[in-house]
Order: sequence, then C-alpha cells, then structure tokens
Amino acid sequence: MNVALAKTGSGRAVSDLFASAEGRLPGSPAVIAARREAFETYERLGLPHRRIEEWKYTDLRALVGEVLPLAAAPDAAALKRAADAVKAHAIAGARKLVLVDGVFAADLSDVKALVSDVGLKTLRETLEKDAALLKTASTDAVIALNAAMATDGLVLSIADGAQLSAPIQIIHVAIAASASAFTRSQVAVGNGARATIIESFVAAGAKAYQVSDAVIVTIGDNADVAHIRLMDDAPDAVNVTSQFVTVGANTKVNFFNLTSGAAVSRLQGFITLAGEGSDLAINGVNLLKKTEHGDTTLVVDHAVPNCVSREIFRAVVDDRAHSVFQGRIIVRPDAQKTDGKMMTRALLLSDEAEADNKPELEIFADDVSCGHGATAGALDDSLLFYLKARGLPEKQAQALLIQAFVGEAIEQIADDGLREHVIGIAERWLEGRS
Repeated sequence: MNVALAKTGSGRAVSDLFASAEGRLPGSPAVIAARREAFETYERLGLPHRRIEEWKYTDLRALVGEVLPLAAAPDAAALKRAADAVKAHAIAGARKLVLVDGVFAADLSDVKALVSDVGLKTLRETLEKDAALLKTASTDAVIALNAAMATDGLVLSIADGAQLSAPIQIIHVAIAASASAFTRSQVAVGNGARATIIESFVAAGAKAYQVSDAVIVTIGDNADVAHIRLMDDAPDAVNVTSQFVTVGANTKVNFFNLTSGAAVSRLQGFITLAGEGSDLAINGVNLLKKTEHGDTTLVVDHAVPNCVSREIFRAVVDDRAHSVFQGRIIVRPDAQKTDGKMMTRALLLSDEAEADNKPELEIFADDVSCGHGATAGALDDSLLFYLKARGLPEKQAQALLIQAFVGEAIEQIADDGLREHVIGIAERWLEGRS
C-alpha cells in the first residue's frame, strides 16, 4: 500500500496521509466523518512548535519534522518477533494484552485469563457503532491526529466492586521500522473497584518509528487504582502519549511513569479530580542520555473541594540529553480545602545536559494549601568523595547516588514486585552508561 507522509513540520502538505490510510481505518460512516474532521484540525494546526506555550520546550516541527507512513498490519513473522518481545518484557503474574504496531494481537494476549469482572473490547469493534472515543475536549494537534488515525486499542471496563488480584499489563510492541502506529484506549473503573494497570512500550528490532497513543480513563467513587507506565522504546523512536483521567469521590489513584528510551518522547496528562475526598499521587522518573529528549507535561484540575494531590518527579540527564517537566495545578473557585503539592528535581550528569522545569499554580479559591518547587544540579562532590574514599569506583559511587536520587519517586509504587521491577530497569540503565 502506498502511504505518503503527512504535513511536514514547516506546514508543507506532502500528501494526504488520511486519504491514503482511510481504507485501513475502522469505523462506521459517522466515525469516518469524525476522523476527517479531526484530520482537518491537524492539517490546520500542523505539528506543535515552540511558539505554542504548552510546546515551547518540545518543538515537534524541529525534533520530528514529519509523520511517518502508517505501519502495515503485522503478519505472521512480525507476530513471532512480537511474541519474543512480550516474553522478555512481561511482568510475572500480570494478565497481558498486546498491541503490535497499533493492532490488537489476541493470540499473544491473556484474554481467557481475564476475570469475569473485566470486560474487553477492541477499539476497532467499538468504532463500528460509536465515535465517542475519538472525541476529547482538547484541540491539541497531536491529539487530533491520533483521533484521525487511531487503528486499534483496548476498551476495558472493570465492574463495580471488582478486586483484581492480578495486574493487567498492556504491552505495545513496535515491529515496523520507519513507520507510525496510532492507538487509542479507554479504561473505565467502577465504583469500589481495585485494580493495577501497567503499560509497557517496547521495540522488537524496530528502528526510527513513531508511536502516538491516547488513553481515556474514568475512575468511579471509592476506588483504588494504580497505573504504572514504562516507556522503553528504541533509542531513535518517537513516542507521544496523551492521557485523560477523571477521578470520582473518595478514590485513591497512584500513577507512576518511567521514561528510559526514545529519541523524542512526551507524556501529557490531563487529570480532573471530579469527586470530593480523593487522593491523587503522580510520580515519575526520566532517565535520559545521548541526545534524548523527554517531556512530561501534566495538568491536575481540582474541580471540587477536599482533594489531595502530590507530584514527585525526578530526571537524570546525561550527555546532551534534554529533560522537560511542565506541571500545572488548577484550583477551581468551589474547590476549597484543596491540598496540592508538586516537586520536580533534575540531576545533570554532564556540562551539556539540559533540564527545563516549569511548575505552575492557578488558584481561584482562598482556603487552600498549595505549593511547588523545582531544582536542577550536579551530583554532590562531597558525597562522591566520601564513597570513593571508601574504595568504590567512581561509576559505582555515582550509581549509588543516582539510585538514591530517583528512589523517592520509585518508592511511591506500593506493590513490592512492581517496585523491584522498576528498580531493575533503572539499574540496567545505569549499567549502560558509557
């Protein structure tokens, strides 16, 4: 199939990506119309650039330039390679749901192992009847492009009162080189439910690919949800993920993100606390080297009173890499008794490493407790000297200090097994430093 490039970073229309791929995109006539409208939005806006405030540190026109052709549907050989990758990255005890180049792979997934309290459909199935999943309040160009091009995804529903004993792991596997994959998923967690959702982004030999993912999460009242995202794409890949999360009342949510791959990555999350008495923890670590660019952009919207939010982020930046953290806490006029705190720290391991931290507060209520902070600096020379004086080689001494630095964020993962898994990823990253 001949699929050409979409609009380039300069705004020049090379070809019509949507028209070329339309025959492969699922959906009813109403869905296709919604896709066309979304693509027109993308065509009008083009890739985000530094003159857009929310994207000033991550200029996709300069960093990416163009959207690659849509990846072909995976064949038997691709699925075999994906199976090997799944085996390598599967978390013990988790129920796996696998997407290969943006297409659900049922044969690689633990569909039959899902308990009766978990409903599963694919995006492809859902779009044959309803276009609602393609619509969000955001007019962001990359979100519009994802709506236009989403090939598949997962629609998960966790029943009221369900207590899932095993995590659900969604594994995105990239196979095709120099191609793009677009996925969009929905997770609905019922009232009183307890669940752990893990998302993993990995490559099976693919190079220079692009991933565009969108996730829409709704969490009911009195629920307890952990959401762990592990992004370990190929070193020359691009990953742009958008998350939309709505939290009910008296609910506990613990979100953690680890970025340890991709040439260019951005996680943008829009979280609304829509029910009183809820507790939100958002934590993350960027491990960046060479010329990698990792961006975490979060908006936490306190829409109702009596909610707590905590954000702890750490970035370790080596060589000529660039870490970005943009965090905004919004407190609406009626959201009295809000308690919102945000802290981001960056550790620069070379003179050419760069970190941009931009914490913001928008407070429209008067009875609140909110604060933010940001720091950036190098390893403490006195601590390094202390460790080296006791016989540790410099690299090992640095590794111990770096592990302690990122530990505060990683320790927020409640599950012991998952926490050790994340620590293992961080340790392997440290071992790979030149």
